[in-house]
Amino acid sequence: MKAHDTQIHLPQLQRRGFINEPIPEGISLEAEILRLKEEKNAVLLAHYYQEDAIQELADYLGDSLYLAQAAKEVKEDVIVFAGVHFMAETAKIINPSKKVLLPDLKAGCSLADSCPPTDFKKFKEQHPDAVVVTYINCSAEIKALSDIVCTSSNALRVIESIPKETPIIFAPDKNLGRYLIKETGRDMILWEGSCLVHEAFSFDRIVALAQEHPTAEFIAHPESESQVLDIAKYVGSTSGLLNYAQESQATSFIVATEAGILHEMKKRCPGKTFIPAPVEDESCACSECAYMKLNTLEKLYNCLRFELPEIQLDSQLIAAAKAPIDRMLALG
Repeated sequence: MKAHDTQIHLPQLQRRGFINEPIPEGISLEAEILRLKEEKNAVLLAHYYQEDAIQELADYLGDSLYLAQAAKEVKEDVIVFAGVHFMAETAKIINPSKKVLLPDLKAGCSLADSCPPTDFKKFKEQHPDAVVVTYINCSAEIKALSDIVCTSSNALRVIESIPKETPIIFAPDKNLGRYLIKETGRDMILWEGSCLVHEAFSFDRIVALAQEHPTAEFIAHPESESQVLDIAKYVGSTSGLLNYAQESQATSFIVATEAGILHEMKKRCPGKTFIPAPVEDESCACSECAYMKLNTLEKLYNCLRFELPEIQLDSQLIAAAKAPIDRMLALG
């Protein structure tokens, strides 16, 4: 970063979480982002839950598993991660020689926040014989305390790779854990964490909406509560929901996950109708992750412009957290 580019100092940035420099008048943010990506030898990874405009600019667009796999293969110098903090951390862990940027450092995760490392370490010590499986939606410190990481796309495969007689701690998502217990028959020890976005869905309002749209198939992400999953036609990861919508003969769907996925669903299935599942708050039409939506085109532009904020992790933490991620990736 050149001195004349900005008066921002890193301590100020860390308090604010993002570069808040004025955007030059008359520019096209989309065009400038594309130009800066080329100039900086940068690649943009974006999650399906990002705003539509960011999804359209992504070099790699997908769910957590796909983006982790993509991050491992990046050859460019800079990874810009349009997602939340644990995702950018994961990219840095997988590919530590790259500079990893996150448009807003405050783009966190309620699920990751529900599992403090100090508390989880004590929990783990109470079950010394258990294999620790952690959902990728957790901090680098929690990954470092794990034996293997999973995503919602490969969680069943990960659990089934562990000998049946071996006890398992599953963290941090209790709802995904309960779904996996039901699907695998394993009696796992669950950490009591959850995602506020996926717990916001209203069972009663979903039932009422399904009655209004009797031909619509109800599909849900496994981070949702058990009663919601019990009435779903299909339960799957973000990419699983997308694939199911493409392959199903149905022409309309009620979708219980973060509403950002509807953009890609509509693109891939232009002749089909997608209805966001309703939440408990009747003033909201759908469930959106406020953290995911902290990333904006303006912040993405300044992130590339100044190559800040940068994800920085201790080398020992990277090494400890990388081993369980590598074990996951080795399973495919």
